[in-house]
Amino acid sequence: MNAEPKTLSSEAPAGDDGLFFLGANHNTTPLELREKIALAGEKLAAFQTRLAAIDGLREHVILNTCNRVEFYGHAETPDAIARIEEEFCALQGIPPETFHAIRQHAHGLTAIEHLHEVASGLDSQMLGETEILGQLKAAYADAQARHTTGPILNRLFQKTFQHAKYIRSHTAITEGQISVANVAVDLAQKIFGKLDTTRILLLGAGDIGEKTAKAFQSRGASTLTVASRTLERAMALATALNATALPFEHIAARLADYDIAVCSTAAPTAIITRDTAAAAMKKRPNRPLFLIDLALPRDVDPAAATLENVFIYNLDDLARIAEKNRAARQAEVARAREILREKSTRLWQTLTAAQKTP
Repeated sequence: MNAEPKTLSSEAPAGDDGLFFLGANHNTTPLELREKIALAGEKLAAFQTRLAAIDGLREHVILNTCNRVEFYGHAETPDAIARIEEEFCALQGIPPETFHAIRQHAHGLTAIEHLHEVASGLDSQMLGETEILGQLKAAYADAQARHTTGPILNRLFQKTFQHAKYIRSHTAITEGQISVANVAVDLAQKIFGKLDTTRILLLGAGDIGEKTAKAFQSRGASTLTVASRTLERAMALATALNATALPFEHIAARLADYDIAVCSTAAPTAIITRDTAAAAMKKRPNRPLFLIDLALPRDVDPAAATLENVFIYNLDDLARIAEKNRAARQAEVARAREILREKSTRLWQTLTAAQKTP
């Protein structure tokens, strides 16, 4: 799935001056628990409000994706970092001991090295994937708009983006890359054979769904329908993909019309329940239904997999398949890490010197 995670320190070494990382991701957290800790919908804004009230938290950036919830910041005291954890657990309704068991926590140089590996795709489930860099840039831009960054994090993130770009340009970690979209399409071809006659339903009009839809089209799929909670977004993406749009409330009634459903909404609960899938299969008993669940929280009730001829693959399933392609790039991973280690060390020395200058 991902590069073997390094052990991150849980205490701040002397002299680390408050730069920290705290979070949980796919390295330590199973899918079922990632669903519970994700800052979905309005929770992200609510947590931003709570962070603003923490004394001693000088700067912070929140990275919230389907595979990780991570906080990067600069704090005056360890108490401020402890408060972040307390507020997060309280907001999510998670016992502190549960989060403590899955969290990763680092300071100073180790925190910088972690951020560099995240930005470069070395810490991703899909080794070398490029989406995470865009997600990091969006998280940083949001923090800037909220005025929660300052001289430390501004320099840290800007240099990290430069270094991630360097890694992608000067190493081969993205060569032979297996993406979520390509793995999903390969599985669909194994189930249906040629895809030119398959009917595909895209639930959600986000980036990952769009990329998966384009991957299907590149393999010959021509009948594509887009459904989104916002009909205007569905129609816009449908136009871009030369597809049709479906009102979101019609999904349950029309699911039987499709062979493949690519699910990537931000809904807090399952869109396709076991009952929904069962009703669809009664209308198509001899034709398989392939459900690709790229959402977190999941869009498809796992219990639907107990139905005959229903195939469900989620993010972790696709990552395990992609792992088979990882061995060929081990040498490049080691080289990329060595480059990042050197760049992280120089950046840490610069930040340390800057903090000591009046």
